[in-house]
Amino acid sequence: MGDFHQNGIITTLHNLARRPVEDLETELQNFKEKRPMSLVLPSLYSELKTKALETIVGELCDVPYLDEIVIGLDRANRDEYRHALKYFSKLPQHHRVLWNDGPRLLELDGQLQAMGLAPNQMGKGRNVWYCYGYVLASGRGEAIALHDCDIVTYSRELLARLIYPVANPNFNYAFCKGYYARVATNKMGGRVSRLFVTPVLRSLKRVCGDSQYLDYLDSFRYPLAGEFSMRADVIRDLRIPSDWGLEIGVLSEMHRNYATNRLCQVDIADVYDHKHQVLSPQDADQGLAKMSTDIAKALFRKLATNGEVFSTEKIRTIKATYYRIALDFIETYHNDAVINGLNYDRHSEEQAVELFANNIMRAGEFFLERPMERPFIPSWNRVISAKPDVLAQLKAAVEADHQEFMRQA
Repeated sequence: MGDFHQNGIITTLHNLARRPVEDLETELQNFKEKRPMSLVLPSLYSELKTKALETIVGELCDVPYLDEIVIGLDRANRDEYRHALKYFSKLPQHHRVLWNDGPRLLELDGQLQAMGLAPNQMGKGRNVWYCYGYVLASGRGEAIALHDCDIVTYSRELLARLIYPVANPNFNYAFCKGYYARVATNKMGGRVSRLFVTPVLRSLKRVCGDSQYLDYLDSFRYPLAGEFSMRADVIRDLRIPSDWGLEIGVLSEMHRNYATNRLCQVDIADVYDHKHQVLSPQDADQGLAKMSTDIAKALFRKLATNGEVFSTEKIRTIKATYYRIALDFIETYHNDAVINGLNYDRHSEEQAVELFANNIMRAGEFFLERPMERPFIPSWNRVISAKPDVLAQLKAAVEADHQEFMRQA
């Protein structure tokens, strides 16, 4: 059961009354007259073979208020793109699939690469960036929601609650972050948020001193949630990280560009489960090992832009402080699991903390050795300034792919 407690400096919109989803959808239907709505779905082709995406598409077929669904498709060849078009064809809403590995979009990407304006690595950040570009090009949506395609426990209520705060024309919110309890079956999930992000934010506060930015991040109940919504004009000036720091990077951009009274978080699900990443202690470039490293780098970069000076000694202090705070959190989570009758593997939790502590040092060394690294994809405002016809080219490429393959169907 949600409560009305407001934690930190970000407005929290709770699920207090268990309002029927049909009521929310009726209101959203009315909102669309003034604020049409779009949904972005970044997807790997492999996710088309999962029960999770099948459920998501089935639920979306019953959503009445969306004007557009934009699917970003990664790691797909020609036959797989053709299959994706057929797979999503059951959606009654206007929809388009961005074939990110197709020759037309790769050609456009090459033009932007030559100008130093394209994403510098493959991944979710790049996928989302091109989807947002298409949303701007299509002009169909004023309120834009985004969620992942691996949500096992998906229902259309999640989307309705996620988009409502930015779709309601009587609200002033420009950005909304979804949150939920990460409890799957009989154990706690969300290891990176629980055991890394929250303890490292508390550690940075202790070592670096009071910071409005750190207080802001610590106000989010689930900062790594892949579900958020925003107004379309937010997209134009948004710089998206291309690595695992995407969610923290987006929150940092919102802090840079907007007053906190334009931002909120909303409870979108009682139960949430999705594809779990492996810890990957043997390979620092995979799984939760890479995720934690990229998040730490994103935090160091942002604090540096705020005037914080880092050194090897300070990074070591942050690591030691983190380790102590994280171990205290393990005791807290153990007791929380016990009172709720959940299984809790203390050994694996401490293994994760040890790995995350080492990755703080790894991220710090990387940051100190590469102070001029540019991890962000340029904003669409900058790209449009340098290449005024880019959105028209993007829309034309997506439409040409769609029409070519639909003729062959």
